[in-house]
Formats: sequence, structure tokens, C-alpha cells
Amino acid sequence: MADALHGKDAVFEAHAQNTAIAALRAAHPEAVTDAKFDRDELTLIVDSGLIRTVCRTLQLAGYNFLEDVTCVDWYPLEPRFQVTYHILSHRLKERVRLHVRVGSDDPSVDSITSIWPSANYYEREVWDLFGVRFHGHPWLRRIMMPEEWEGHPLRKDYPVEGYR
Repeated sequence: MADALHGKDAVFEAHAQNTAIAALRAAHPEAVTDAKFDRDELTLIVDSGLIRTVCRTLQLAGYNFLEDVTCVDWYPLEPRFQVTYHILSHRLKERVRLHVRVGSDDPSVDSITSIWPSANYYEREVWDLFGVRFHGHPWLRRIMMPEEWEGHPLRKDYPVEGYR
């Protein structure tokens, strides 16, 4: 079993040849606030205000496929929500995971649909189930729950039997 590397500097130095790390170090070193490399998987914690910039940089570096956008509710911790992006490069045969943390006072982040149009439905699902808004999304509305549904059912503080 490989040793896990934690911390931005340790991961960046040990994996300087990684395409994602090299591209982000060259273009936007301030965008990544932390990093982890464990079990051959790279996870970068990204400043929420720079997610669109980071995704565009990765796309230009050869990461051509957005696999998924999902969310975790860390209630009662703050920042409460973690939006996670799984990105793949078919040519490089590399994956990178991006985490963006957003607080409960304004659970929102920029949409990446302008970079990867497939983010459209993933972002709508996160909005519908967790209540995280995506600024600049072309049509942010419910995708799984009825339009008149009250609340966001995957939040940890959502009542088990719904609001009555």
C-alpha cells in the first residue's frame, strides 16, 4: 500500500510531473489551497471563487471529460458543503478530483457549464437535493423533486419525514 501524501506543498513536490499540478502551478498557484494524493488518486482543494478558472486551465491541459459533480453536507461543520468535481483526461489517462467548500450562509459557487456543458444536469441535481446555487447556470431549476417541493432533501438537517 502506497503512503498517502497530504498537504499542498508535499503533493506538488512529489508529483510535479502530473499534468494537472504542472498546469495549475504555472497558471494559478493561488487557486489550490490544499492537496492530497492517496491510492493513486489526486484531490485538489480549490478556492471557491476560482473553480471556473481552475476547470478552464485543466481543460486546456488536456482534461477533456467531466465525469461527475456531487456534494457532501458536513453539517454542523462550517464551511458546510463540499462540492466535488471528478475530471478525466482520456489522452493522459489521468483523473483529478476537485473539492470546493462553501458555507451555509451563502451556499453558492460559479457554474462550470460554460466549460463542460455536461455539468448542466449535475449542477441542477446538487441544487435540487442540497440547495447549493451555481452562478451563471443557464437554467437552474429542480430536476428530481417537484417544483413546489419545499427544502432540499439531502441536507442533514432536513426532517426525515419532510416538512409538514
